[in-house]
Amino acid sequence: MRVNRIALLLPVLGLFAMHAPCRSESAGGAPITSVAAPAPLVAPAPNLQPLTALPYTPGLDVKAMDPSANACVDFYQYSCGGWIKNNPIPADQASWSVYAKLASDNERFLWGILVGLSATSAARSATQQQIGDYFAACMDQETVDRVGMQPLRADLDQIERMTSKQDLPATLSQLHLAGEDNEIFFQFTSDQNLTDSTQVIAFAMAGGLGLPDRDFYTKQDTRAKAIRRKYAVHVARMFVLLGDSPPVAKREAARVMQIEIALAQASLTRVEKRDPHNLFHPMDLKGLQTLTPSFDWGRYLRAFGSADVATLNVTEPKFFQAFEQRLRTESLADVKAYLRWHTVHAAAPYLSAAYVDENFDFYGKTLRGVPQLQPRWKRCVKLVDAQLGEALGQEFVRRAFSPELKQDTLRMTMQIEQAMQNDLDGLAWMSAATKQQALAKLHTMTNKIGYPNKWRDYSGVLVKRTDFFGNIHRAAQFETRRRLAKIGKTVDRDEWEMTPPTVNAYYNPQMNDINFPAGVLQPPLYDPKMDDAPNYGNTGGTIGHELTHAFDDEGRQFDAHGNLRDWWTEKDARAFGQRAQCVVDQYAQYTIIDDIKINSKLTEGEDIADLGGLVLAWMAWRTETEHKPPAPRESLSPEQRFFVGYAQWACEATRAGELRVRALTEPHSPGKYRVNGLVVNTPEFARAFSCKVGQPMASPKPCRVW
Repeated sequence: MRVNRIALLLPVLGLFAMHAPCRSESAGGAPITSVAAPAPLVAPAPNLQPLTALPYTPGLDVKAMDPSANACVDFYQYSCGGWIKNNPIPADQASWSVYAKLASDNERFLWGILVGLSATSAARSATQQQIGDYFAACMDQETVDRVGMQPLRADLDQIERMTSKQDLPATLSQLHLAGEDNEIFFQFTSDQNLTDSTQVIAFAMAGGLGLPDRDFYTKQDTRAKAIRRKYAVHVARMFVLLGDSPPVAKREAARVMQIEIALAQASLTRVEKRDPHNLFHPMDLKGLQTLTPSFDWGRYLRAFGSADVATLNVTEPKFFQAFEQRLRTESLADVKAYLRWHTVHAAAPYLSAAYVDENFDFYGKTLRGVPQLQPRWKRCVKLVDAQLGEALGQEFVRRAFSPELKQDTLRMTMQIEQAMQNDLDGLAWMSAATKQQALAKLHTMTNKIGYPNKWRDYSGVLVKRTDFFGNIHRAAQFETRRRLAKIGKTVDRDEWEMTPPTVNAYYNPQMNDINFPAGVLQPPLYDPKMDDAPNYGNTGGTIGHELTHAFDDEGRQFDAHGNLRDWWTEKDARAFGQRAQCVVDQYAQYTIIDDIKINSKLTEGEDIADLGGLVLAWMAWRTETEHKPPAPRESLSPEQRFFVGYAQWACEATRAGELRVRALTEPHSPGKYRVNGLVVNTPEFARAFSCKVGQPMASPKPCRVW
């Protein structure tokens, strides 16, 4: 998974949709018309309590299976049918899955930790007091409702004081620095130089949209038009909450839509963004100023405290040309309306109930079909994790991640890397020259397991027990300044981009590292009580998935040091492309919902990684058990247990609205296809379940990249 290393703060107090991890989110055989869960889709909200220990769920659960299904016809139903039947989607979730359930259990465990640390006590360390007081302030709904929208007053007053569009740079820098929404008009941050991965440079990036993706503005089908109309109504309602009359609010919403549509039309599609060359346009400050002569970048950067920026990567120059056009054509009143909207939009999840409810009504109910807002404790836990994650992570690791568990999973990682080496050594389609470069990349990869070697210091964040919004503001400022301070410096290769409790994993092509937080190395995903077969299928498949990302259609463009460099011979690149196209063509057959097919060019990297991960996990498991043959258990052979163990991480159900959003935005295929789409390409699966060629799960011409 390419984690979004730019996002500073998710709107966790509104809708926080749980997405399956990079690897953990499929296709061959007969097309399936929908992956939405069968009725009942909504489970009553449980009366949950904080956990003092993580619950245990076995790594292979026979009760989650559907023995009435034929594994050779629909292996996903065979492996997950019981789970889907017995796990309806909770009312506050857009989807529900094995990963989401583990994430929820982790949150309840963190809830228990934070409840304890929120009690004032002299025994608390400075870090414990910080996260405990932050949580206590967040949980104080009465105070939040009493102050209403007053936390926004300073930002709104600053917008109102603008006397001309020449005031925009200084105003925008302060809004970006506040951090609740650092994407107003555009994003400005730091990241690794794509051609010199040792250095951090400034990045100017497209942004400025209130809907999840540019396609929501550009598509002309009936549903897209309806969503835009409902979005405009929502924007107007927010203006009314700020005190505008309904007629004025409606006009302002129209102005916002006018600006956002123009910005969306100038933005790259998600498929276009998958090619890193499309996002690398280095220039100096003068070059950026030439793109947008109406915006004084020097004034913007001085207000940021970053006046000495020498080199920038302007990821989408055409977008900034469109931004310039907006500055020329929009009135000052239009610009102010846009700024006011994005200010309240970003802050709405953290304000009083009226703002939270209106925000959720559109982004939760209307857009994703979620009936119920998440309880406040869950939103507060997520927010602590988002803003003070490594402080909270220390508490999680101390209680839930032993040194033995770290060593076990590190050993499995090294075994799968050896499997990748063996695979590369045996590739007939790759030349010796390219193979040498691939092996160099594999051997320089860093494995990050569990948690960082050095914990982040949050002592610069002032946390007040009675100032919830102020805590958010100061923590966001801290993070924004931390990222901007990296510009011009050497990359810190020990840094993580996920917090330890996170149920997810990722590969970073510029760092050339794979990252597995402690949260994803818990049962049922990694189960120390279970035999090797399901563990290698599940966690081994995840490790193999992240490893394969180094060699997918995007990751393969970076060399062993993380630099964007073509190290492939022309012949080998063509051979890779032919094999990758087999996967693209396969996944393009599958329908997500209604008549919406998988955008297999968007999911290409994840689909390749899924297939490679399963192959590598199988190879590593066979090596591990070579001298200690496993025995059948629970009426399943060891080989069958491997494949069922793999499949059960992907058990999931998703609401129709969420499926439609993901069809446009999500680079992972739905869970059903992430299982069936792999086993159809795996002869070992066909042998394990005695599938005959021609059955849906046994392709006569399987795809194979790695």
